[in-house]
Amino acid sequence: MEPIHWFMVLWITLSLMIFQNSSNVEGRYHFHKRNKSSPAPSPDTGEPVAPSTPSLSPPPLSNVPSDPYPEDPGNNSSGSSDCVFNVMNYGAVGDGSADDTAAFRAAWKEACAVESGVVFAPADYSFKITSTIFSGPCQPGLVFQVDGILMPPEGPQTWPKGDSQRQWLVFYRLDQMTFTGSGTIEGNGQKWWDLPCKPHRGPNGSTLPGPCDSPALIRFFMSNNLVVRGLRIQNSPQFHMKFDGCEGVQIEKLSISSPKLSPNTDGIHIENTKSVGIYDSMISNGDDCISIGTGCANVDIRGVTCGPSHGISIGSLGVHNSQACVSNITVRDAVIRESDNGVRIKTWQGGTGCVSAIVFENIQMENVMNCLLVDQYYCLSKACRNETSAVFVTDLTYRNIKGTYDVRRPPIHFACSDTVACTNITLSEVELYPHEGELMDDPFCWNAYGTQETATIPPIDCLQDGDPESVAEVSQKNKNMPSLQTALPPELANNVIRLYRECLRRAKYVGHRQHNTELVVDMVRQQFKKHMLETDPEKIQKLKDDAARGLINHILFESERLSGRKFSSS
Repeated sequence: MEPIHWFMVLWITLSLMIFQNSSNVEGRYHFHKRNKSSPAPSPDTGEPVAPSTPSLSPPPLSNVPSDPYPEDPGNNSSGSSDCVFNVMNYGAVGDGSADDTAAFRAAWKEACAVESGVVFAPADYSFKITSTIFSGPCQPGLVFQVDGILMPPEGPQTWPKGDSQRQWLVFYRLDQMTFTGSGTIEGNGQKWWDLPCKPHRGPNGSTLPGPCDSPALIRFFMSNNLVVRGLRIQNSPQFHMKFDGCEGVQIEKLSISSPKLSPNTDGIHIENTKSVGIYDSMISNGDDCISIGTGCANVDIRGVTCGPSHGISIGSLGVHNSQACVSNITVRDAVIRESDNGVRIKTWQGGTGCVSAIVFENIQMENVMNCLLVDQYYCLSKACRNETSAVFVTDLTYRNIKGTYDVRRPPIHFACSDTVACTNITLSEVELYPHEGELMDDPFCWNAYGTQETATIPPIDCLQDGDPESVAEVSQKNKNMPSLQTALPPELANNVIRLYRECLRRAKYVGHRQHNTELVVDMVRQQFKKHMLETDPEKIQKLKDDAARGLINHILFESERLSGRKFSSS
């Protein structure tokens, strides 16, 4: 009986195991019908998948979020797929012609209502949607994933009359959202760029007056803890991507592109936005690669390749006598090539506020005009008046900036306000060489104070040591300085004045920046006064010639910038 007893025990055990396994198989294939939602297919397997678990890695900045989806939803086969909403299941056609706006809005509405919801636009389709505001608040972890092509109507003629012509996709009042995918956001900007109101797009290269609104492609407004990653964004009618009133933004691995002459197509623009990280992206366009407006702080930019473009800019700031504050901006490990500017700070006269704690470090320049530029006389017309107030620019660091510059502009140009000096400028390991030809213009400084930790190439002798004197002290000293005619030999002084008047006439400079006459003459006076104790006649003559050359270069720089024409200093 004993062998039979053990046989019975073994038979019962095996029966229970088989029954349990069969129950699991039934449970695994149990199907729950959902309303119009379906999982995103994996690009590799085509199997339904769901988003991955949020990353626990620390962000680069204290308030910049880490990417909650380190893997694309389409590549993760673990977890539930109930939160993925494929726009094809909401009526999207995806042929590039049909209007798929309603499908995206419906998918957004349902994804917004669930935690970790995913609006999914699959690959191999082209979706056209009209201007849309995707608004929150939504449940946390929302993802907008574009693996196909997403685009607006082509040009102003096909733009719906009731839609805003200033923006296309708007993400509003969101928290913990990710905009990602392997697809393309195509802006169809060509017909907008060709409007006759755009610069030099009218008859015979003119610019015609009239309304000239063009939509920014993507705008995030009043949103926090955002991640934008992996997308290709191109040919925007105006700004490619804009952040306004946001905090905690991480942007990485983007490709942003539009033609070199496409007007006002800034790559990434931020304003009134704090705690921003922009990493490992490539940007080429017709305006600034990255522009930083007023109200921005704690911005970290690393690993960006920029150009052709207008460089990386802080500003413009202080327009219409406004207050502007920007602080704690770092740009490092970047490449800027074939661009009109390198790293630039631009402010209008009459503004107030402060730009402070700015670091430009480990930047490679390749055939760049105005590699290091501070312009506190920024103006878009010929009617800007002399103003006594200005945005205060202080604590600028330029470290390990090397490469080549376009000789049509001086590689270093610090034109600070004549009433509010730029202070605490630090230059270290700045080595810039002509890309082709020889150095035409020496570095220029006006009312700029700082130190050189190492010798700068080309040499910059105009950066003043210490701190600026008060306006009253400078004014009193200027009364005792020699006039232009006595600071220079009479023949040379007359030639300088003649050249200046000719530049004004040829640049149609009438009525604009009249204060610059006194400004540049004072520059010559100060150079002369600094060396009045020199007794060697040859050295005195050289100092006078150098001062005159600096004056001429400044006149040419201002005139060329206003007229868009190249003048010869010969």
